[in-house]
Amino acid sequence: MSTLPASARYDALIIGAGHNGLVCAAYLARAGRRVLVLEAGAAVGGAAITQEFTPGFRVSAGAHLLHLMPARIEQELGLSQHGLEMAATHLPTMALHASAPPGTEAPLAWAGGAAAHLRPPAGLTPTETAAYSSYTAQLSEFAAALQPIFEGTPPRLGTKAWSDKLSWLRLGWQVRRLGRRHMRELLRIGAMNVFDLLQEHFADPRLQGALAFDAVLGSNYGPRSPGTVLTLLCRAAAQRVAGSGGLRQPRGGLGALSAALARAAAAAGAEIRLETEVAQILVNDDRASGVRLRSGAAIQAAAVISNADPKRTFLELLGTAHLDTGFVRRVHHLRTQGMTGKLHLALSGVPRFGGLSDAQLQGRVILAPSMDYLERAFNSTKYGEYAAAPTMEITLPTLSDSTLAPPGAHVLSAVVQYLPYALKEGWEAGRQRCLETLIKALEARSPGLAALVQGAQLLTPVDIEQRMRITGGHWHHAELAFDQFYMVRPVPGAAQYSTPLPGLYLCGAGSHPGGGVMGYAGRNAARQVLAQRGKP
Repeated sequence: MSTLPASARYDALIIGAGHNGLVCAAYLARAGRRVLVLEAGAAVGGAAITQEFTPGFRVSAGAHLLHLMPARIEQELGLSQHGLEMAATHLPTMALHASAPPGTEAPLAWAGGAAAHLRPPAGLTPTETAAYSSYTAQLSEFAAALQPIFEGTPPRLGTKAWSDKLSWLRLGWQVRRLGRRHMRELLRIGAMNVFDLLQEHFADPRLQGALAFDAVLGSNYGPRSPGTVLTLLCRAAAQRVAGSGGLRQPRGGLGALSAALARAAAAAGAEIRLETEVAQILVNDDRASGVRLRSGAAIQAAAVISNADPKRTFLELLGTAHLDTGFVRRVHHLRTQGMTGKLHLALSGVPRFGGLSDAQLQGRVILAPSMDYLERAFNSTKYGEYAAAPTMEITLPTLSDSTLAPPGAHVLSAVVQYLPYALKEGWEAGRQRCLETLIKALEARSPGLAALVQGAQLLTPVDIEQRMRITGGHWHHAELAFDQFYMVRPVPGAAQYSTPLPGLYLCGAGSHPGGGVMGYAGRNAARQVLAQRGKP
């Protein structure tokens, strides 16, 4: 086995070139560190990658819209100077109705944002419009109070360090500034389920379904699950941090964002190696000292930063021999099985959903016509099944970016919520039937769509696990829940991007604040490494 000489030693070695790993690399390199990023795949990006799924048709394989990354990170890293270009911004959101016949329904239409956008959607009654304005104004205040938690390292519990005390004081002050009435309301609803919250405010099932969809998207929750208001507030806070661009689509797909991040990191001095798989995190004198590659070569580094999920990092790459038994038990018990999949269709033409215009179809179309519809789709996963009436977030990226398909052809990309990780009959046996069910559900809302299909790909949670190297296929790496959130995310002892092993850090979605293409975990981890290592 070969070992690089001491002269090849790096200040920081990052495992995985997902977007958080690239953000972390860029900030560390900008601070003067010698940084190496190792990626097992053939391209950077992790789950934020553009891939060809059938000849001539390309799609954002995982995440497919950009709306959570802070403008501050994009500006600090100069991503527009490194080739990031938007094919469309302020994309609309359309929420389909369930009961009206296709072609005659009146979908709700958000003109330029997600379903939690401040402006009321078209298609509401005056009463519902007033209720929506009141609801979103309050949600915006709560998001503003929670916004600072995304921007720094979570404080530790039970310490006397002034940095931790100041973090708690700042968060407490932000909540206190809400005033007594709003503070009481935040405390009342914080642990609620989104079903009860939305029932209090609205009667329109389309509106309830669209708002509830944003609370459960990417989670293992149904609308009646406790904690779904927490996920809704987190999404609202992240959207507030992201700035005024609304829903955006990078030209070339989400892989173009990852490519721009890689160029920004390389311009700052970071080195990125593709198709270089890490087999083991090395330990010397009770601290992380580098990695051993699958090829057998060893690379030394003063700090090892894992963009892999926590289970893969601790249980596979590091190994339990270097960790306390109680810590290992907590990592084993992390809830990491995903229930979200992706459907990609190659189409010979533009499908029509309820008479929506091409401009309306440029954004996202939500098939979640009521909270009961969502709950029934969720219930099926409890028994290892997928819903006969699935819920989806549908996009047609080629309407804004023709480079993703041959001339005149189009791509449909849909997030499918929910698909069970462990299908009762197994995904090898059940994949084709599930694909047919999904296309049938789309055909019911867009007559003639099935005849346009030239190719199809279904990514189940198991596929996401295998292709994107995410344990359980969960795009947050671990469920967002009160016991896996903020100062205890992913687990106590590894909740501030540091780990029980000195020199080993986390920077992926399993860390605070979770999944979604934000980059905050990478940026915060870089700050933590710099704070603990000092200047070179």
